[in-house]
Amino acid sequence: MVIKTVYTLFLALLIAFFIGLGIDSFYPTPARPEYPMELNFAKQNLESTTEQQNIEKEFYDKQKEYDLLSKVYNRNVSIIAVISSIIILVISLNFMAKIKMIADGILLGGVFTTVYGIIRGVMSDSSQFRFLIVTIGLIIAFVLGYMKFIKQPKENY
Repeated sequence: MVIKTVYTLFLALLIAFFIGLGIDSFYPTPARPEYPMELNFAKQNLESTTEQQNIEKEFYDKQKEYDLLSKVYNRNVSIIAVISSIIILVISLNFMAKIKMIADGILLGGVFTTVYGIIRGVMSDSSQFRFLIVTIGLIIAFVLGYMKFIKQPKENY
């Protein structure tokens, strides 16, 4: 019994990692700008030249652009992850019902992927989107609870 539970959790984690790493592989994170070395030396010397101020302004402009790109990226990753989790959950509930241990692992992997999608959605730039993604997560939780625990499976004779 313990080995089945461990296997179910292991399968669930692998599915969530598969989705997360798949997204990262085919839709990479925007590159974070590197802090200019010239500014480190300027802070040590406590001198500020016009050139250093220009370098600092350029860095902060790049940082602002990165922050905006990152918020859009997180929103998009959230959408991809939640859509993937819905597909995983549908597969688990509809096609894998005969192999309970695997179906439960896939189902839990879909739940973990949903949580990942919600976390990335919370990191987005819009409070409306954050609300929407949490609402979708709540709907998924209700539907899963109903399908898995309340709805009686039809017996095949």
